[in-house]
Amino acid sequence: MPRKKIYVAYTGGTIGMKKSAQGYVPVAGHLSRCVENMPEFFREEMPEFTINEYSPLMDSSNMAPSDWVTIARDIERNYDDYDGFVILHGTDTMAYTASALSFMLQNLSKPVIVTGSQIPLAALRSDGQTNLLNSLYVAANYPIPEVGLFFNNTLYRGNRSTKADANGFNAFASPNYPSLLEAGIQIQLNAGELSEPSSQPLKVIEMTPQPIGVVVLYPGISAEIIKNQLQQPVKAMILQSYGVGNAPQDDALLTSLKEGINQGITILNCTQCFRGRVNMDGYATGNALAEIGIVSGADMTIEAALTKLHYLLSQDLSLSKMQKLLQKNLRGELTPP
Repeated sequence: MPRKKIYVAYTGGTIGMKKSAQGYVPVAGHLSRCVENMPEFFREEMPEFTINEYSPLMDSSNMAPSDWVTIARDIERNYDDYDGFVILHGTDTMAYTASALSFMLQNLSKPVIVTGSQIPLAALRSDGQTNLLNSLYVAANYPIPEVGLFFNNTLYRGNRSTKADANGFNAFASPNYPSLLEAGIQIQLNAGELSEPSSQPLKVIEMTPQPIGVVVLYPGISAEIIKNQLQQPVKAMILQSYGVGNAPQDDALLTSLKEGINQGITILNCTQCFRGRVNMDGYATGNALAEIGIVSGADMTIEAALTKLHYLLSQDLSLSKMQKLLQKNLRGELTPP
């Protein structure tokens, strides 16, 4: 059997950085040189791979929707020539990019794995070597045809992942969905299903930057803050509520939310809690939100909710159609009731 071919897109991030007097910085060509000096990447059990370093390399904190489109189009251009794709990315917004790609890449029949590291590949004790080597191996030998996020020996569904630790190697979690795969002594499939041949061509649906507000509720929050967040040109707002989707039964606050909805702004209710889902029927404080037309975000992560809004707002959809799709499971991003 011929060796599988994997396309590696290095967008930037810690994994390829080099130490300087000012700290770690991205340096063109440095990642490729590091990999070339690591013989384990070229063992016969490993797939063939091509590394494309983006120019300029980006800190993931600077990522924007236009960069998600650049990555999606890069995958599209190389789709027929490779068996799988690995995206090297900074950890700060990795879950946002993985979520965005999951919505943009339609009819995906090959694995796309987003990964990176907490310590640069060239540094002592780097987690980058394990993350990249395993991502390549899994993409070639355990091809799960969706966008995944691989970190610390675990492959998560991209749009279920969230950054959970700023400092540890176990930097990501999937609070409301099991991992797709665990790469322990044995590689074990959990919720992932291996690729089946597909005759449907890949289709990329581009995202354009959308004005979306995000408000975290807290005790004593002023209705004026809500009102200010709902000013034009805002098209949607994510309300991070308490518990299962509750908010203060404050007349002024509810009036501000209702005025925004009357202006055609979609308000999506997501819980502040790390795990669990919104259920606005559970308490009167949540039911009041449902009655004025606020949409349930179910158990989506904030990353999935935000990128799904970008994805839907970028299309020519009616308000009612968009709100129905927000509550529909499109790419495995939410658990149906």
